[in-house]
Amino acid sequence: MVMPTVVSDRMGTIDFIDYTNNHVFSKCQTDSLNVIQNGSLKHDEYLRGLANGKLIAKQMIGDALRQRVESIDYEFCEPGDEDTFFVADLGEVYRQHLRWKLNLPRVKPFYAVKCNPDDRLLQLLAALGTGFDCASKAEIEQVLRMGVDPSRIIYAQPCKTNSYVRYVAQQGVRQMTFDNADELRKIARLYPDAELFLRILTDDSSSLCRLSLKFGASLDSTDGLLGLARQLGLNVVGVSFHVGSGASDPTAFLKAVQDAHVVFQQAAAYGYNLKTLDVGGGFCSDDTFEQMANVLRAALEEYFPAHTGVNLIAEPGRYYASSAFTLACNIIARRTIQDGSAVSVSDSSSSMSNDGSVNNGDASYMVYVNDGLYGNFSSIMFDHQHPVAKILRAGGRTMYNSVAAHESAAEDAIAYSIWGPTCDGIDRITESIRFREILDVGDWLYFEDMGAYTKCSATTFNGFSNKHDVIYVCSEPGALALLEL
Repeated sequence: MVMPTVVSDRMGTIDFIDYTNNHVFSKCQTDSLNVIQNGSLKHDEYLRGLANGKLIAKQMIGDALRQRVESIDYEFCEPGDEDTFFVADLGEVYRQHLRWKLNLPRVKPFYAVKCNPDDRLLQLLAALGTGFDCASKAEIEQVLRMGVDPSRIIYAQPCKTNSYVRYVAQQGVRQMTFDNADELRKIARLYPDAELFLRILTDDSSSLCRLSLKFGASLDSTDGLLGLARQLGLNVVGVSFHVGSGASDPTAFLKAVQDAHVVFQQAAAYGYNLKTLDVGGGFCSDDTFEQMANVLRAALEEYFPAHTGVNLIAEPGRYYASSAFTLACNIIARRTIQDGSAVSVSDSSSSMSNDGSVNNGDASYMVYVNDGLYGNFSSIMFDHQHPVAKILRAGGRTMYNSVAAHESAAEDAIAYSIWGPTCDGIDRITESIRFREILDVGDWLYFEDMGAYTKCSATTFNGFSNKHDVIYVCSEPGALALLEL
C-alpha cells in the first residue's frame, strides 16, 4: 500500500512524496471514519484498531527518520541540512479522536490552537469536525483561512485586546469568555451581540501549568457578574472552567462541574437559559486520560444529564498533539569528562579508537545537540516536561525503536548529559542519562511526545532558527481520506 506523506520545508512550501508500506489495514480501521460519524464505536473494535495502528505508526515513523538521517553526511552537507526536524503521524491524531469519542461521547472537543498550530494538524481536526479554542487574532485568522465556520471557534481569552474584539465581531466569531466586570463593560461597548461564557475559578493545584492564578471568577463573585451582564443587556450563554494544563487529579473535574451547576442556577435567577458548559482542558494523552474521562463523564451525567439539553464542549490541546510528533536532533559537539574534568585526547589515561573517538574507561560525556531550551525544548521550561532521549543513529547504525536506542541501567553503561546549542548555561535538556553506545559528533538522538508546547514557543535566541522541517506520515487510512491525500 502506498501511503502519501507530506514534507513541509523551512520555507513553508509543501512537496509530496510516497512511502511504501506493505501492511494491510484491518476492517475496523478502514471503517473508523463511519464509526466516528454514526457513534457506534465499540471498545473491542477500538482496541484492535489501536494496536494495529500503533504498530504501523512505529514502522512509518522509523522509515521517515531513517531515510532522512541516513541521507545526511555531516562532514560534507550544506549548512542547515543536519538541522533538527519533526516526524508527525497524523494517524495518531485520528486515533486520539476515536479515543475521545469512545470516552467522552457527549463532549465536543474545541482544539486549543496555542498548543501546536501546525497547519496539517489543524486541517485534520477541522475535517474531523472539532471546534477550535483560540486566544488571539492570529489563531482565529489561521482557523478561518481553512474555511472553518466562525460558529466552531470560541475566543477563550478572558483578557482580550480591544482591537481583537472588534476584529472577531467583524468575522462573526460570537463565542467568547469573561471573568470580571471590566471585561464585561469592554464587551458591552465593542461587541454587545457576543455569546458569553462566564469562566469560573477552579482548583488546579495538581496541574502542570496553573491557570487559576490568572483567570477565573470565584463563586463569591459570579452572582454579581451575572447581574451586571443582565444590566448591560449582554447575552450569557454558558459557563466555562479550566482545571489547569496537564491536570493529574480527576476530582478537580468533579468539583468544577459541581460549581458550574451552581452558576447555571444563579444565571436562571436572572432570566438566563444557559445552553453550553465548557469543561476546558487539562487532558493528557497518556494512560491517565481514561481515569480523568471516567470521573468527568460521571459528573456530567449527574449534574448535566442529556435530557437537560445542555451542550458540552472541551478545550483539549496536548491530548491531541503531544504523542503525534517525534523530534530528531543531531549531535554537533561532544566533551569528554573524567573525574569531573574535561579530558583532552593527549591525556595519558585516554586512548584513541580507530574511528577517532576517545575512550576513557569510566569517562562520561557532555553532548551538544542542535536544539535546546530556547528552541523546541522550551516545553522543559514553560510546560514542566521531561523529554527522554533515545538513540536514533550512532556508529553508522540506525537504532530507532530498538533495545539499544533506550536508556540503559547496566553498570557499564556510559553516562551523558545533553545540552542545547546556545551560549546560555541553562540550556540543558538532560542532566544525566546512560546508554550502552558511545555517542559522537554526527550521531542522532530522537525524542517522542514532542507535539505539545514545543515549536509554538521556540525562539530565535542566538540566531538559531525556530522553523524546522516537519515530515508527515499517516498510519490511519481514515485520516488520509479526510485530508484527501
